[in-house]
Amino acid sequence: MQIDIQARHFSLTDALRSHAERRLRFALICCDNHIKQVMMRLSDINGPRGGADKRCHLQVALTGLPTVVVEDTEADLYVAIDRATDRARRTVGRRLARQRDTARASGLHDTLAIAE
Repeated sequence: MQIDIQARHFSLTDALRSHAERRLRFALICCDNHIKQVMMRLSDINGPRGGADKRCHLQVALTGLPTVVVEDTEADLYVAIDRATDRARRTVGRRLARQRDTARASGLHDTLAIAE
């Protein structure tokens, strides 16, 4: 899984990069074979004014499926990363489960048509 992390409007610290990579790998390890690339964009919308303005934008490129896009905005960037990666895990899992169900249903349907 290729991971690209970029920060906009602030400098990305080693601790923040490490946390983001660790959370992504942990959350998406179950689907690693189906993921081509993960792009994470971290931004501080309001700058030094504060508030719930730390954004984590994730794009997960899947093999043979549309890209999953998840975004979360919080006051704490670490919380935004945690929530966005968790939502990405659930969304990617659902998308892959639907693909499996569709493939099984079409394979089952073909098998039943041949048996008749």
